[in-house]
Amino acid sequence: MKEFSLYISINPEIRFGKPCIKGTRITVTDILQWLASGMTYAQVLEDYPSLKKEHILAALAFAANRESIIKIIAA
Repeated sequence: MKEFSLYISINPEIRFGKPCIKGTRITVTDILQWLASGMTYAQVLEDYPSLKKEHILAALAFAANRESIIKIIAA
């Protein structure tokens, strides 16, 4: 999903500037942690009805994109 910017915003006034799902205070990190803890998409969507599957996919795409541009600098 290349259009994650349709669903993700960064605003210094919301959650200290962490990337959030637009219109919510739910961060990309929140979603990643829920999935990493074993929650399914269905469980996340049930617990957070303001989210849609597209939001979860956007969070994953955002994290993957950010990871792909991180450079490792040898010490």
